[in-house]
Amino acid sequence: MTRETWATRLGFILAAVGSAVGLGNVWRFPWMTAQNGGSAFLLIYLAIVILVGVPGLLGEFVIGRRAKRNPVGALRDLSGSRGWALVGALGVATATVLLSFYSVVGGWILRYFLESLYGFVGTAPYAGEPGAHFSAISFGPEAVAFHLVFLGLTAAIVVSGVRRGIELGTKLMMPAIVVLLAGLAVWAGTQDGALAGYEFFLSFDASTVRANWLDLLAPAAGQALFTLSLGAGTMLVYASYLGEDQSLPADATTIAVLNTAVGVLAGLVVFPLLFSLGVEPGSGGPGALFVGLAGAFATLPAGALIGTLFFGVVLLAALSSAISILEIPVAFLVDEFALSRRTAVGAVSGVIALGGVANALQSSLFGFIAGQVVDTLLTLGLLLFLLFVGWQLGPVAVEEFRKGAGATTARLATTWRYFVGTVIPVFLAFTLLTGLGLDGMIGRWAVVAVAVAVTVVAAAVFNRSRTAA
Repeated sequence: MTRETWATRLGFILAAVGSAVGLGNVWRFPWMTAQNGGSAFLLIYLAIVILVGVPGLLGEFVIGRRAKRNPVGALRDLSGSRGWALVGALGVATATVLLSFYSVVGGWILRYFLESLYGFVGTAPYAGEPGAHFSAISFGPEAVAFHLVFLGLTAAIVVSGVRRGIELGTKLMMPAIVVLLAGLAVWAGTQDGALAGYEFFLSFDASTVRANWLDLLAPAAGQALFTLSLGAGTMLVYASYLGEDQSLPADATTIAVLNTAVGVLAGLVVFPLLFSLGVEPGSGGPGALFVGLAGAFATLPAGALIGTLFFGVVLLAALSSAISILEIPVAFLVDEFALSRRTAVGAVSGVIALGGVANALQSSLFGFIAGQVVDTLLTLGLLLFLLFVGWQLGPVAVEEFRKGAGATTARLATTWRYFVGTVIPVFLAFTLLTGLGLDGMIGRWAVVAVAVAVTVVAAAVFNRSRTAA
């Protein structure tokens, strides 16, 4: 079976940016920023994107383009070990779990988009009680129905293939997302209270950062990995459809910059609107986007039109990410079992549909999956991917890094290899352990020591197994 490829470099970049630009930017980013101190969280998040996100993107790109397979086949074939295949299987499982809750949120967005489109927002029973409305529709049979419709839309794009489905879809969606978000940001800046929203989001308070930076590492790292689609193998799979002549460092930097810019742009829409309505940022948790902004649209002039545009943007962003997540287990079935794309999409969608039904019926399960489970799995997944790049692939990763890169960039390959094999794994191990609460049991500095020890031992074991092979 001939493996599909991207038609153009632009198509790959837009697809990868589309994967990154999703609910992580428009739904989860404002929510997490609000719950973790505003600008202090933003600063640490940006630092992690630069120091962890870009090298991590490169790590997944190197594995994917070198092997030209899904996470399971890539790690198995490049290492010659079934043990590493299990790490790839963890990525496939993470994607399946991730989309099972992501599709539920996508269903919420689809519903709000349709309600705005047909003018239901602002009329009874929606007017004046956006919180009660969200509580009534967020979990239960109606949430199940909209989850299934959203998943069906996602599957319809993925079943069309890489070029005619994913690439074509994201080429249309990404420009629309940016243009509409920019227009909404300009409009939001004209609302009363917008200045307070900007101050909360963008003003820098060094004392807050110094006092809380350790507490902010785990949520900021989880958000960075979530929004950049790292840790499950999304970027690995997308890179597996790449040619040899593209500069992976240039593509990774472009994708991270564009993704972060869209996240900040989304904040320039969300926070001015929340403050203009007098809604406390972070008070609504996962439902803040729907409660606060739906309330704003119901009371503002031309609210139905603005609401339709806003939730249309969020729906496009959600779809662009959902198709990239679905592609991971689909690529696994196509590569490893030679299933047709249609059969693979149907099988995976059936499993995710069942998981999504459980999430749509149980709010406690949804909160657990969307928070700690996803953060933990993504962090662990990227940690193992980067240890694989740094110590199992080693010089092979350096060689792949240099393909298509300019002379100046190529000189950074060896430095990058050791950075992703040592510094970033220590950081990821630390955030993983603190996220699990180990720092409260043995202290933060003891967790740092454990993280360093784990990284050193893992590096020695993987380097030895590569040398022996």
